[in-house]
Amino acid sequence: MTSDQDLIPVPLSIEQHGDGRLPLDERTTLDAGPGTGSTARWLRAALGAATGLPFADGTGPHAIRLRITEETERPEAYRLTVGGPDAAVVIEGGGPAGVFWGAQTLRQLLGPDAYRKAPVRSDGPWDLPYVTIEDAPRFGWRGLLLDVSRHFTPKDDVLRLLDLLAAHKLNVFHFHLTDDQGWRLRIERYPRLTEVGAWRARTKWGHRASPLWTETPYGGFYTQDDIREIVAYAAERHITVVPEIDLPGHAQAAIAAHPELGNTDVVDTAALTVWDTWGVNPNVLAPTEAVLRFYEGVFEEVLDLFPSTFVHIGGDECPKDQWKASPAARARIEELGLADEDELQSWFIRHFDRWLTARGRRLIGWDEILEGGLAEGAAVSSWRGYAGGIAAAEAGHDVVMCPEQHVYLDHRQAPGEDEPMPIGYVRTLADVYRFEPVPPGLAPEAAAHILGTQANVWTEVMENRSRVDYQVFPRLAAFAEVAWSALPAPEARDHAGFERRMRTHYRRLDALGVEYRPPAGPHPWQQRPGVAGRPLEGTPPNV
Repeated sequence: MTSDQDLIPVPLSIEQHGDGRLPLDERTTLDAGPGTGSTARWLRAALGAATGLPFADGTGPHAIRLRITEETERPEAYRLTVGGPDAAVVIEGGGPAGVFWGAQTLRQLLGPDAYRKAPVRSDGPWDLPYVTIEDAPRFGWRGLLLDVSRHFTPKDDVLRLLDLLAAHKLNVFHFHLTDDQGWRLRIERYPRLTEVGAWRARTKWGHRASPLWTETPYGGFYTQDDIREIVAYAAERHITVVPEIDLPGHAQAAIAAHPELGNTDVVDTAALTVWDTWGVNPNVLAPTEAVLRFYEGVFEEVLDLFPSTFVHIGGDECPKDQWKASPAARARIEELGLADEDELQSWFIRHFDRWLTARGRRLIGWDEILEGGLAEGAAVSSWRGYAGGIAAAEAGHDVVMCPEQHVYLDHRQAPGEDEPMPIGYVRTLADVYRFEPVPPGLAPEAAAHILGTQANVWTEVMENRSRVDYQVFPRLAAFAEVAWSALPAPEARDHAGFERRMRTHYRRLDALGVEYRPPAGPHPWQQRPGVAGRPLEGTPPNV
């Protein structure tokens, strides 16, 4: 495989069928068949900007032909052929998404300058190798979570991130919109959620053990039109946006805005403010009918904004101390005939599972929703390790594998003091490349419930886009190949070959303006000397 085919993710097959190269020039047209309009619009905008070529509509031997074929039942599969009797390039997909992923591969074949926003070359035509590429993804869920509560990501940076996901053939954007440190989604019937809940007086600087603070008031939120724009932008790129509204824990921002949502018989909830530090917060929702009705109102607006089949409700890290101390909560447990506070959390989850199912949606939550009994029909994001995902899959529930020991991208990328605000175990590019989403030994019928995999980006120590770039890249390229490509077992993977292909991919990221971690270590301006993290030593447990 030559440098101009340094594709990431690596395709199922690539065959070179001729010498020389095929030029793209002013004669090159777009021949977009039914159902391929989003790809045609994207090609004309992205490649038109980079090359300066018009890509006018047209057929014939100079055309880039986009077609949906019935030869495959896999909607994300594609075949890309460069050079033929009837068209210059043919991209055939099993569905609109397959055509779009084929177009992403076409862009890679054109070289790193195809990722720029204006032409930088005047020394000859754009050209392509004569190849035929057959490709299809291993998993249907290839995701990235972005936490915008701990640190807010402005809308334009979210759109940029969606473009980066598309460039890596990732198709799920898990949007973590609410947490103790900020409520980021405007809810029209409850405006205080963003008027109060989107803003905090100050922010911890570094890990929660750090003595440092940023004293500037901090916050931000998305209007509903912002969300509609983000969802539509993602859909044009065949990315599903899965919203997360966290309950019954991770709720202090909501309680600060609406004190009646908290356990008012044990805590002065009116005194609570939006949390300014990190960790697991003791302030959780009260188990009342009024709280259920409030969040049903929230979810009614969420469903209007997000067409995703899956809606994430969190369900993680919900301390039970307030419920144990609350006479009202204990009475609720007795009234509902529940055994304990774990079952009370399960009651919360089951309620919204039924509520979402009745509206044609599916609940997904973190693996703590297994505690007290898993809601029927619920899916699980397995984050504490493999164990929760294995238990859920063996019980017949769908699972997204995202174990923190492998694919939490807030964790540090290398040992040493140069890594900015180092969190967790070292997870290098090679470690991520060797991640295997399906645990060995899982029976085939259980493995069929592994929907796919997801990398998670928690932003406690990522205060801006530059820091997110640094933590996410280049490891997201390795993760994308794990999620898309038919790789061998981890110990048999060709990491040296991947690193060779990464040499070209770094140039693509440079063209896109991504501030990734360089292979040799951080630039001086990427370091955060004197700001404490929480590094963990040794090999992470395989749980």
